[in-house]
Amino acid sequence: MPVVDIPGSKSITARALFLAAAADGVTTLVRPLRSDDTEGFAEGLAALGYRVGRTRDAWQVDGRPQGPPVREADVHCRDGATTARFLPALAATGHGTYRFDASPQMRRRPLLPLTRALRDLGVDLRHEQAEGHHPLTVRAAGVEGGDVVLDAGQSSQYLTALLLLGPLTRRGLRIRVTELVSAPYVEITIAMMRAFGAEVEVAREASGRGQLFVVPPSRYRPTTYAVEPDASTASYFFAAAAVTPGGEVTVPGLGAGALQGDLGFVDVLRRMGAEVSVRPDGTTVRGTGELRGLTVNMRDISDTMPTLAAIAPFASGPVRIEDVANTRVKECDRLEACARNLRRLGVRVATGPDWIEIRPGTPEPGTVIESHHDHRIVMSFAVTGLRVPGISFDDPGCVRKTFPGFHEAFAEVRGGLGA
Repeated sequence: MPVVDIPGSKSITARALFLAAAADGVTTLVRPLRSDDTEGFAEGLAALGYRVGRTRDAWQVDGRPQGPPVREADVHCRDGATTARFLPALAATGHGTYRFDASPQMRRRPLLPLTRALRDLGVDLRHEQAEGHHPLTVRAAGVEGGDVVLDAGQSSQYLTALLLLGPLTRRGLRIRVTELVSAPYVEITIAMMRAFGAEVEVAREASGRGQLFVVPPSRYRPTTYAVEPDASTASYFFAAAAVTPGGEVTVPGLGAGALQGDLGFVDVLRRMGAEVSVRPDGTTVRGTGELRGLTVNMRDISDTMPTLAAIAPFASGPVRIEDVANTRVKECDRLEACARNLRRLGVRVATGPDWIEIRPGTPEPGTVIESHHDHRIVMSFAVTGLRVPGISFDDPGCVRKTFPGFHEAFAEVRGGLGA
């Protein structure tokens, strides 16, 4: 029975790095994720003047509640959306001029709702080229705070950036959110802010059409923070068990009480016929030889949409995934990328603005999967390869974004499953 050591959560590592930088003292992060995205975030902090000490199993950050230690910096955010969205908010709390740019892929991804909200709060922020995209410059003089309206219907990261900023403002923040996607990621943010000593109040608006997040000014406390395994990454290994009759995979350290909503993917596998056990110390999925079709709303766990799409052809009935429009503005248009690759495999697929429906089928062997330079497309269709001989990828190395050792770890699990 394969037991898989999943690397630390990307989402938690990024939030922990922000909180550590904003805390009043030295914070130690235990087992953070080491990948392109998180290394890029740490390098961004270093460019802003924060000391980040890195060993194999722990990172230490010297925090500074007054904002970046340097008054001028040029930060390259690579492909990292959390780096590109969180660090300008952190920089705004300081005093100086901070320029941010990113890779061509990240330049295409939107951030206008966030930068508009920061401007509404008085931050001098200017997009140098396309409005709402990198590169941008922040001329920082601290953030007064106050009331702001935010549309987080494209990405919950817009709201997370403002929540993390809240305690560092002079008056605190009252954030009225009109639309919100991937709400469990916001719950991660709030839980982690509380672990660092800050408070957040959440209320449903009387109209029922939005939520109000109230963050009073305070100070983040330094701490020692253990990063739990990445639930989105675990989905590929859980799916591998589900498509293998009698196959079983256990992920320790990711179980009942986990912060990450993407662990909810195992409930989808359970509905399809897999056996699932979620314990305090870990989660186990076992394939039963049965994989039923279903209709599922994945708005809150949309990062696992490609995982489900990749195993959908093996179900006994159609698999329809709904309410995932936001997957079109990720590293690539993931909904369309999944549809194109499934069609390349000879599988019948229909799509709409926010849904995809996949018919049962026998995928064609020897297919080259188009990665679109997206780590989640490669890792998802690696699971398809358990049942389809000869699947390969045009860019297998893009997994380094979140899991540089994925192919080796997956090959080991594959051997353990006898696939």
